[in-house]
Formats: sequence, structure tokens, C-alpha cells
Amino acid sequence: MSDPASQWVIVNKHRPLTPLQFVPPDLVQPRVQLAVSGEASLLNSTTAAAAEKLFAAAASEGATMTLASGYRSFQTQTATYNGYVSTRGQASADTASARPGFSEHQTGWAFDIGDGGGACSFEPCFADQPAAVWAKANAFKYGFVVRYPWMLNEITGYYYEPWHLRFVGVEAATDMAKRGIGTLEEYFGLEAAPGYP
Repeated sequence: MSDPASQWVIVNKHRPLTPLQFVPPDLVQPRVQLAVSGEASLLNSTTAAAAEKLFAAAASEGATMTLASGYRSFQTQTATYNGYVSTRGQASADTASARPGFSEHQTGWAFDIGDGGGACSFEPCFADQPAAVWAKANAFKYGFVVRYPWMLNEITGYYYEPWHLRFVGVEAATDMAKRGIGTLEEYFGLEAAPGYP
């Protein structure tokens, strides 16, 4: 759960990446509809293959899904986080953006989805968009979980992000869905990580 090359790595406010500047060795661009370019269009090869199946299944059922943000390097996360700090202050920044080395995006195992039209992108109302509704109901079949569920921020450290999907494999994702377990922290028996120590 601390090996960044494992699909079960847990990265949260108590569990930074080791090493902090980890770069996945197998970054590829999935063959899906992209809303971004550059590093943000990349995922690790396992996640990319699963994403292709997920996006195709969603499309076949009428839900357009785009890759809105994939891999994010340590350097990019540093700039993103510092931007939040400069405009909102550190306390507020910590509720919206991971500190460098503490982001799932850096692992290549996670990505954000959009709906192709930009409706409610990265806003709470995205939960009601067809892409998010479909993902919440079906993503587990392809090995994904909605990593930061509604009202579980006291465990995950983040408010509801219906756009943030995390690959954990079909077996674990299906088991979580069947058992009604919302967070990876609970699933793997780890302490809640509502804030940085």
C-alpha cells in the first residue's frame, strides 16, 4: 500500500508518495476522448487500458466521457498547489488541492473525467451529469472507484469529487461496491486522513 507501482497504493494526507518525486515508468496516452494535452493526457499503462474499456462502455450506453486530467508530475502539482495557496491561503488550499507528493494524480492510477461539453467541470453539480452518474453506477465493473465520495471527507481529506476516478482493479472495486465500502482507507483498514499531521 506504499509502493507507488502497486494499484493498491494509498496516497492521502497521512501517506505521501515514496519517493516524493515518483514518476510512473510506463506512462501512455489512452485511446479515449481527451479534453487535455501534454502530461495531463497520460496514465500508467494498466490504468490506460482499463480507461479505454470504461470510456467505450459509457459511450455505448449514451454517456460521453472525456479525460479531463490524468498524470500530474511533482513539479506540476507544486505549481498547482502553490497557486491555490497564493489565492486562498494554505488552510483553504489544503481542502481543494493535494500538497506536492501527496496527489493520486502523480501515481498514474487516477484521473478526472469530464462530460465532453464542459458542463459543471470540477464543480459539485458535475455529480448530476450523465458521465458522473454512469461512472458512479458502473465504474467498478472496469476496476475504478470514485475516490472521494459524498460526505466522506472526514476520512479521505477531500470533499466530494464525482469526477476523480481511481483504478484499484476489478476485484477490489467490485468487492467495495458489493460491501458498500466508500473509501480505500476503510477498505484497507487504514486510519482516516482528514488533514495533514
